[in-house]
Amino acid sequence: MSQRNTLVRSLHDVGLAAWFGGSLMGAVGLNSAAASVSSPRERLAVSSVGWKHWAPVQWAAMAAHGLGGVGLILGNTERLAAQKEGRVNTGVKLALTLAAIGTSVYSGVLGMKMGANSGEAVEGTTEPSEVTSDELASAQNQQRILQWVTPVVTLILIVLGAQQGEQQRPVPSAKASWFQRAIRR
Repeated sequence: MSQRNTLVRSLHDVGLAAWFGGSLMGAVGLNSAAASVSSPRERLAVSSVGWKHWAPVQWAAMAAHGLGGVGLILGNTERLAAQKEGRVNTGVKLALTLAAIGTSVYSGVLGMKMGANSGEAVEGTTEPSEVTSDELASAQNQQRILQWVTPVVTLILIVLGAQQGEQQRPVPSAKASWFQRAIRR
């Protein structure tokens, strides 16, 4: 008998999609747009405003993904108990979710440090200029790498979620469907 988990699956998937998409758009779009501001002393301020407005949405997305993930685990305890690959996938997803939370939080901490120095001249959000203070340049250099880690990890989570969806399909019967027979010809 199949069991539907539409609400928790939606929380899980929509939360992850928003987390991935917002992080990627921030790194690609927002940070690039801020770098095009004509005054080098206003670039961090512009970027900081955008990230500040995104932060509550990102927290909500992370919470939705987490609640949905817990709901899916609780709704699939029997399948996970019987299916080793499902347990492995769930464990890997849990570890990567915790890593993505960590990178998101640390990125936010770096962003606050950068925002506190938003009057300094910079080349871009994650690119210091020759006159940028060492403290700000250090935060920018860390953020230049970290801004890509969260989108990469959340993308892997999306792929693992798709894999887990495939694992939930019923085991195919020995009798092939008409479509399977047609494509074998």
